[in-house]
Amino acid sequence: MTALDAVSIITTKRDGGELSDAQIDWVVDGFTRGAVADEQMSALAMAILLRGMTRRETARWTAAMIDSGSRMDFTDLARPTVDKHSTGGVGDKITLPLAPLVAACGAAVPQLSGRGLGHTGGTLDKLESIPGWQADVPVARMREILADPEIGAVVCAAGADLAPADKRLYALRDVTGTVESIPLIASSIMSKKIAEGTAALVLDVKVGAGAFMKSLDDARELATAMVELGTDSGVRTVALLTAMDTPLGRTAGNALEVAESVAVLAGGGPADIVELTLALAREMVALAGLDVDPAEVLADGRAMDHWRAMVRAQGGDPDAPLPTARHTETVRAPRDGVLTRLDAMGVGLAAWRLGAGRARQGDPVQFGAGVEMHAKPGDSVTAGQPLLTLHTDTPAAFPGALAAVTDAFDIGAADAKPATPVLLDRIAR
Repeated sequence: MTALDAVSIITTKRDGGELSDAQIDWVVDGFTRGAVADEQMSALAMAILLRGMTRRETARWTAAMIDSGSRMDFTDLARPTVDKHSTGGVGDKITLPLAPLVAACGAAVPQLSGRGLGHTGGTLDKLESIPGWQADVPVARMREILADPEIGAVVCAAGADLAPADKRLYALRDVTGTVESIPLIASSIMSKKIAEGTAALVLDVKVGAGAFMKSLDDARELATAMVELGTDSGVRTVALLTAMDTPLGRTAGNALEVAESVAVLAGGGPADIVELTLALAREMVALAGLDVDPAEVLADGRAMDHWRAMVRAQGGDPDAPLPTARHTETVRAPRDGVLTRLDAMGVGLAAWRLGAGRARQGDPVQFGAGVEMHAKPGDSVTAGQPLLTLHTDTPAAFPGALAAVTDAFDIGAADAKPATPVLLDRIAR
């Protein structure tokens, strides 16, 4: 057998070659153990970004990431398991109403989530704005919560032993300009989801200005790769491509988004949040083999009951007041007309600069910071009407946030075209 080494693996991919199973297994294992240096894995990640990977390479890379740690198993639960993953966006609070809704429909939802970085918000940051709520849940406690018919859903942080190679690699990709590699994105997401042990998975792949995938073609390529990885690993997988040129809902920021999610569970909330929550819930319920209409479960209050039980199960108080920012600043419409554009990236950057997000892993966030949107594309506005309210504890952040939103909206004539629909495509096998 030919001896393996990091340099030959790097040069093989650099020159457009296809890595063998043995090469992939060796380099991922060596990187996990520290035998392959960070600079060598960074060089390989850049080569993969530039040269790509075949479907076989991506599948093997994903399997090696999974094998670097442990796998969870919920097959003995009485309820069918199903999970959802979003590739991230601005105002993307969908997990909060979705997980308890699907649990109320009869499924078990083991939702491993992450924290925000840059302009995209993190589900765990949002939930941590609820007083007492804890993101770290031991596996034994996860099983108890999932098996409880009054709860049935857990939203928590992944353990350190779940795909540890991916955690190390992602940290390198983030600082070496290699985050955008579709094979590496697909394997990063799917290695954790497959290791999580769910039987079915619905992917929400965001497309547009506020998403990592800016074009529909790139988003479709990523969604297809992830559906193939999941299906080939025995996880029933479907992907929805959803719009992210405009923020979801009317808030971007941790506690602000929790309040909006509770409004959805109470039967109100913005139409786009309700629409996407129900679309994803229907896919999840179908994959779980359940004959239930999520719209009825949302309307009759069962989803709210599961939300409150889910929050309590992780130490939170669903009745406690949410944090609010000490300072606000209002952006007003400069003229009459119709709001024709509200740029998700601009709003996301503003929320980040106000303190809702972080520049580096481990930075603290302000739970009350963020952006409140009083109008969305298609709404008529009048001169002087509030368009956005900026929330922060640090008023010195206002100039940077205002700079981010100054060119983030357009106001046009009354006959302006309608807003883009939320659902763009569906990928399944």
